[in-house]
Amino acid sequence: MNIQDIKNRFQIIGSSPLLERAIDIAMQVAPTDLSVLITGESGTGKEVFPQIIHHLSARKHGQYIAVNCGAIPEGTIDSELFGHEKGSFTGANEMRKGYFEVADGGTIFLDEVAEMPHATQARLLRVLESGEFIKVGSSKVQKTNVRVVAATNVNLSDAIAKGKFREDLYYRLNTVPIIVPSLRERKEDIPLMFKKFAADFAAKYRMPSVKLNPEAEKILTDYYWQGNVRQLKNTTEQISIIEKTRDITADVLRKYLPENSASKLPAIFKGENEGELSERELLYKVLFDMRKDVSDLKRIVFGMLQGNTASSFPSEGRENVFITPPSAEEEGTPIQHHEEVQEPLSLEEKEIEMIKKALQKYKGRRNKAAKELGISDRTLYRKITRYGIEE
Repeated sequence: MNIQDIKNRFQIIGSSPLLERAIDIAMQVAPTDLSVLITGESGTGKEVFPQIIHHLSARKHGQYIAVNCGAIPEGTIDSELFGHEKGSFTGANEMRKGYFEVADGGTIFLDEVAEMPHATQARLLRVLESGEFIKVGSSKVQKTNVRVVAATNVNLSDAIAKGKFREDLYYRLNTVPIIVPSLRERKEDIPLMFKKFAADFAAKYRMPSVKLNPEAEKILTDYYWQGNVRQLKNTTEQISIIEKTRDITADVLRKYLPENSASKLPAIFKGENEGELSERELLYKVLFDMRKDVSDLKRIVFGMLQGNTASSFPSEGRENVFITPPSAEEEGTPIQHHEEVQEPLSLEEKEIEMIKKALQKYKGRRNKAAKELGISDRTLYRKITRYGIEE
């Protein structure tokens, strides 16, 4: 079975390299019993990947159970997952089997695993390490042979740093990671998905399918889609039902696309409450980028004034810009010495502070720090060397 067969079987739309890479990993890991952690933003379709893994595995004839950990109250989640004995708590009128007992020999998909309480995380870790669990209200150890696939839209590194998720559980779950791309990372798939959804809703509601003109299609493709595939599908359904005309223009489409400036920012800039950069730090980052653009412009302009000589372009990273005044013949004034214009250092100091903060947050792991700062690993390494930052 190849990737296209999988897409047909599970109704996956698109041909983005990132999407096909995720499918390929799911196909490769399926025959094993390794734990898998699926990460990606909300609405990206993470729930289809555990199904692929289960149906391509030797467990395909066993039970497949999907559990939304975020939808189960903290007081009952242990009972749901591991079962309970009669009389173990108020309302336990009879013995109940938990999902790990029912799915013995099969697969359990734990969606929103980051919402799992700490005590339950410890129980889950025991299942992963030894295959053992104990029902609520019992002292008898039971065995189960279950393959665990988990998913989350939460940054688990941040959750670990905040003490909300066990680090040892993270490493047990993350034996094989699968990253499901956001819709804006697979823009080439957006028009195709809209057409498929529009055709589906046309058949469902027995009406002609809506179509986008070229301008509307470009707006659709360039939109941020914070809610990803789920939002695109809902938007397509709204347009299909509400609009009387079947030819959708840009003006009509805009009515269905919420204007939310915050949603157009990369995920790393969504605020301190999610462990990310604050608005003030974002402003400083924008200023850094502006300063670089201004410096580049100065080098070009002064190079043109000085005849585009190599000496008129300061080396990359220098903070001083030297301005050569006009000649005495041109101005009729004595020749002056070069005037040195010193750029303020406050932004540089703030940049150093941000780099140190990111490195400290991720315990010196440069790749994660670079991702937090919105720069490449190579750029971060250059800045660390340039500023002499001790890691």
